[in-house]
Amino acid sequence: MKGKSLTTEGTEQGWRSDPDVALMERVRGGDSAAFRELFAKYSEALVNFAYRFVGRRDRAEELVQDAFLQIYRARGRYEAKARFTTYLYRVATNLCLNELRRFEYQGKTEPLEGNINRDDDAGRELADDRIPAAEDRLAGMETGGRIKAVLDKLPPNQRVALLLSRVEGLSYQEVAKCLETTESAVKSLIFRATQTLREELGDLLA
Repeated sequence: MKGKSLTTEGTEQGWRSDPDVALMERVRGGDSAAFRELFAKYSEALVNFAYRFVGRRDRAEELVQDAFLQIYRARGRYEAKARFTTYLYRVATNLCLNELRRFEYQGKTEPLEGNINRDDDAGRELADDRIPAAEDRLAGMETGGRIKAVLDKLPPNQRVALLLSRVEGLSYQEVAKCLETTESAVKSLIFRATQTLREELGDLLA
């Protein structure tokens, strides 16, 4: 994925040394500069994540603003229990899932061509790790459009679990925290989503 990534590294226990947790703790103490630093660091990647749900760049940007606004308003209650990205994604995921339930946005999406770099990268990175050379076969505008169409048909929880794990690089434990469920449930969601991708895009992944 081009640009800034929200990919996490190491184990979940590494959150204690996460510099973004330290920034968020400064935000809790009223440091507005620290908040601006977090926004500048993650807003673009988070907009790309939200765009894959709502299909509208302007609405994705609004959702990200809402996410950061919620975080700022709740800063006094912040408790460091995981990486900051896990906390950020939990807020953004809830907003995206709520947005999917809004009937007025069903089917109202921008053409893929408007975001070629973002969505082509998403398509390549959604490939199952166990499928040899699949990422190379998932390149190109037509391919990106087909993957987006399949993603749009996935149940919301499967889609978000797949995106968080395969595209954003969160661990199963972190995805579970975002969805407020168990790791085994996350593995099941991702497995079912991957199976659907294989069934619908078999000619690309063969």
